[in-house]
Amino acid sequence: MENFELKYGCNPNQKPACVYMHDGSELPFEILNGRPGYINFMDALNSWQLVKELKEATGMACATSFKHVSPTSAAVGKPLSPELKKACFVEDVEGLDENPLACAYVRARGTDRMCSFGDWVALSDVCDALTASLIKPEVSDGVIAPGYTDEALEILKSKRKGSYNIVKIDENYVPDVQERKQVFGITFEQGRNNFKIGAHLLENIVTANKELPESAKIDLIVALITLKYTQSNSVCYAVDGQAIGVGAGQQSRIHCTRLAGGKADTWFLRQHPKTLGLKFREDLGRANRDNVIDGYINGNEEDVCADGIWQNYFTEQPQRLTEEDKKSWLSTRQGVALGSDAFFPFSDNIKRAHASGVKYIAEPGGSIRDDLVIEECDKHGMVMAFTGMRLFHH
Repeated sequence: MENFELKYGCNPNQKPACVYMHDGSELPFEILNGRPGYINFMDALNSWQLVKELKEATGMACATSFKHVSPTSAAVGKPLSPELKKACFVEDVEGLDENPLACAYVRARGTDRMCSFGDWVALSDVCDALTASLIKPEVSDGVIAPGYTDEALEILKSKRKGSYNIVKIDENYVPDVQERKQVFGITFEQGRNNFKIGAHLLENIVTANKELPESAKIDLIVALITLKYTQSNSVCYAVDGQAIGVGAGQQSRIHCTRLAGGKADTWFLRQHPKTLGLKFREDLGRANRDNVIDGYINGNEEDVCADGIWQNYFTEQPQRLTEEDKKSWLSTRQGVALGSDAFFPFSDNIKRAHASGVKYIAEPGGSIRDDLVIEECDKHGMVMAFTGMRLFHH
């Protein structure tokens, strides 16, 4: 297939629209089911790059959940704790611990479930039946992977009344070294960002504490590769091989740090005993359950614990998650990694990161206030590496 006609571009009024290879060669993917749109393909091709690079860097199966051309999370295939399984609604799934790809998907999709509503999934390895069965009940637009088992393909084809978008990518495809795009009728051209992210970027440790364990290196690599495919400015928190908070597209870096930190805190609080103990009504769908959990943790538009309201969601009135509960629980969360796609210009970012349990940081360095940022890290016993590499993505 050399050209695929799209229904429309980013919006219904943007016609005609299509995808094709600039040199006239065949497209490096097959559409096995559905009819992906313009934004679907933007998500698919960006998300595939992320998981391909993350697997090359770690040697582990991995997955990501994308929405509007930025990842909500990315994860490698580490087994889940019982608490995390319950928070991700997979506590009864048999064979999960023995399936790294399925574990990676559950982690990636379960991190920020509200932002992943209607997501695009990317898998580093051939999709198997268990992973497909975990994708099936979620609200999702499509999936891209290097292949699918026959059973997995049948499971996914039954999703969305048979219209679920399934794309098979040629895992050996290598794009041109130069990339182009148009803005306002003007063509931009640049060298593709083929810079390889790995443990070698973490050797220039500039803080007094220089103890960087292997597990933290993996977390920092997860954060940095996630940032490489996140709309800038961006900051990413990661722990246990999983991005737990992504702050994307903010003009101010402290706003990125706060946004990502708030998401990381919510992820931690989803595993609080009170949250895990919520007694949901059986007729409450997954999406509504996610909204209720977010409201329970963050106190959004509706007081879900109030009399006359809780009955809509629960079989018994829940105990409130108090500010003291939150503070006490979050104070026990430690060893979090944080990556930034550009240098931290002020030490306020470090103070905010510390509040969410950050211990390890990777950022390019190069600010005129690097000394103040390092000083703030040293106050909290953090380990910070200067990577020397900016990761802007637009």
